[in-house]
Amino acid sequence: MWKLTSLVAILISFSSNAQFNWTWTELDTMPFRTANNAVCEAIVNGEEFVYSFGGIDTTKEYTGIHQRSFKYGVATDSWSEIAPLPDTLGKIAKGASFVNGKIYILGGYHVFSNGNEVSSDRVHIYNPSTDSYETDGAVIPVAIDDHVQAVYKDSLIFVVTGWSNTANRPEVQVYDTYLDQWQEGTDVPNNNFFKAFGASGTIIGDTLYYHGGVSGSFSFVARTYMRRGYINPTDATDITWEQLTDAPGDAGYRSACSSVGNTAFWIGGAATAYNYDGIAYNGSGGVDPSTRVLHFSLHDYQYNDVVSEPYGVMDLRGIAKLSNNRWIICGGMDTNQVVSNRTFLLENPSVEIDDVSIPDGYEIAYESSRVVIRTPELGVAFLYDPSGKRIRSWKVKKKYILNFEDFESGIYLFKEGEVTLRIRL
Repeated sequence: MWKLTSLVAILISFSSNAQFNWTWTELDTMPFRTANNAVCEAIVNGEEFVYSFGGIDTTKEYTGIHQRSFKYGVATDSWSEIAPLPDTLGKIAKGASFVNGKIYILGGYHVFSNGNEVSSDRVHIYNPSTDSYETDGAVIPVAIDDHVQAVYKDSLIFVVTGWSNTANRPEVQVYDTYLDQWQEGTDVPNNNFFKAFGASGTIIGDTLYYHGGVSGSFSFVARTYMRRGYINPTDATDITWEQLTDAPGDAGYRSACSSVGNTAFWIGGAATAYNYDGIAYNGSGGVDPSTRVLHFSLHDYQYNDVVSEPYGVMDLRGIAKLSNNRWIICGGMDTNQVVSNRTFLLENPSVEIDDVSIPDGYEIAYESSRVVIRTPELGVAFLYDPSGKRIRSWKVKKKYILNFEDFESGIYLFKEGEVTLRIRL
């Protein structure tokens, strides 16, 4: 017999009815106004830093796409300029990731005087310990920009969908930072539900989630779509893709995405897709940012869309995660497409409440009519009802499906070996 603790009861109810209270604090302004800048964090000798690479300046013209890069010291609340991106031209729509002590700046695109846009296949490597760039990494097999970029197990960088020169692409490209090698992952489905540019995402456990972006070859419509890809922990190139229930409210284009525990969230962005000058593709004129933070809980696959944040920022290409309740964003575009030099510290201790530990290799997926549990290895599993009675058992499985209609509402325990998962049915 077991009893549900009050702590678990709080965790379960919180995920469905969460009230997130974000605090926005303005920090030192950047030395230079820039949007569409690739942003990430780095820890150097125990000190926290934020980095911004390239972007577009206040002209919002192709001539204003630059290579200038900057570093922010959290302890000193001060910005300084570092060496520019080591490329032949400035570029936008790239991504930056801090992995195993180094920063990797991937993809993006250049804009030429004749209007041509060319996607980049370069991997720049910045060493924050020496404040210098190292030799570029292996070229990206499919040049890409405005892609989803996320880190897996502090070693692999996933580059998912995006735009390449003339079209949205379905490729999933996986970069091994230790071996400086690219591998082909399982493509996203070759349709407008999955292919996108300007989407953003994160990896939680063994699953990548990405939201929004633009799909379509001509209309360039921003989307509310949420997708996920389950990464096989024994073969990271083997990914199972699935479309989830659409997120509520506005679409999301060029939002900043991060996660903590089992909550993913998207900050700012815009409801309407636009070109690098902030003007809508659909001809409706200038686009303004969304004052929102969209939360997505993995406990029950419920959304919480907070739409009254004190600031709206769009044209974001990354966020610096300092801890489980502290993040920094910088640059981007404010209302009226004003290119920003503002830096914000975002804090929210409440998101940590939603952090129930799920062991590596395990996943709990709440769908409309069922719960799907995935485990890393074949084994023997048992399900216990709220009274502690064993009601089901399985042998030699890695995927378990529990249909809501088969159970009374309550908290159940799923046990496999030494692992116990709490399931709300």
